[in-house]
Amino acid sequence: MTPNHIESDLNPTDTIINEPTGTEYTVAEIEHSSRIVKSVTPYYTADWYIKWIASIIVLFAVAIRSSGVPELQIWDIFLSWVGAVMWAVVGFMWKDRAILLLNGVLGLMLFSGLIAEFFA
Repeated sequence: MTPNHIESDLNPTDTIINEPTGTEYTVAEIEHSSRIVKSVTPYYTADWYIKWIASIIVLFAVAIRSSGVPELQIWDIFLSWVGAVMWAVVGFMWKDRAILLLNGVLGLMLFSGLIAEFFA
């Protein structure tokens, strides 16, 4: 059984135990509960890896930006561009126009900053 879905051969009356807390739930309760938070995106797929790597890259870029060291600005722009492009790919894979538009435009803006930095 993978962590993000329940096998179809389980009976709705079967009990599942949350090991860290010891709480018991029936399969039906988990499937129909509004109080049990379930992830809507699958784990360990290509988009899962891309979104998490992109998020980590963007966090590094923001950490560099917040350091205030002018010599590192090019790394901030570069890492932000890589993260935005990766998130645009995720938006394309998910067919999510908002994510695709935001990160596609960010990617273009950051790329123009890279071009200006290298050729100005």
